[in-house]
Amino acid sequence: MRTILISGANRGIGKQIAEKALKDGHKLSLGVRNTESINMNNLISRVSQEGQILVNKYEATSKISAQKWVDRTIDKFGKIDSIIHCAGIFNDTELNFKEEKEHEIDQLWKVNVMGPWYLTRACWDYLMKEDNSRVITLVSMSGKRSKGKLAGYTTSKFALMGLCQTIRNEGWENGLRVTTICPGWVNTDMAKNVQGISRNKMTQPEDIALIVSNILSLPNSCIPFEISVNCNLEKHGN
Repeated sequence: MRTILISGANRGIGKQIAEKALKDGHKLSLGVRNTESINMNNLISRVSQEGQILVNKYEATSKISAQKWVDRTIDKFGKIDSIIHCAGIFNDTELNFKEEKEHEIDQLWKVNVMGPWYLTRACWDYLMKEDNSRVITLVSMSGKRSKGKLAGYTTSKFALMGLCQTIRNEGWENGLRVTTICPGWVNTDMAKNVQGISRNKMTQPEDIALIVSNILSLPNSCIPFEISVNCNLEKHGN
């Protein structure tokens, strides 16, 4: 049984990961911007009575918020051995952006890069106390290649991939294993305007949750750093 922090657990991929982790018997500390938005098929109310879950108000752009979340988790569970970074934002900021959209670049950086950085830093001492801790990050295929004109989003995801590589380097000798999951289109609100592929042919959030479940159960000797997940063929160079 693990004690896991999950950001962005109120919807989409994060919600499915949390539901699967609960069924697997892990203790969860969930970080969400709006605690009233948590509704996971009545699992919350049931497991809250059993002491298996803690819901926290969390703002990804604030290192103070990250530290408060970690402190509350330690007060309740006494340990942290895993983080799953699911919180993130998307916008279509282009290379030649209009001046009024420059603030979107700052938002992408703060949420997609600094959010996981702040939270991992706040958890670091607790992760280092374990010999098989995990950091799992939803990066995106946009952290591996650039397609189209999504300069702001892609840049933030490339930076996130670099951050995850460094987390892996720093924690390896203490048993920390890091995995980046890089999906293409996933059937969530973020893909609601996609026209080129139907929703039922996209990767489903529960499929990502199953991948995460397997990673959490594997020994340190066979943890993949990078998992690419495609629902459509991406040819080399395209």
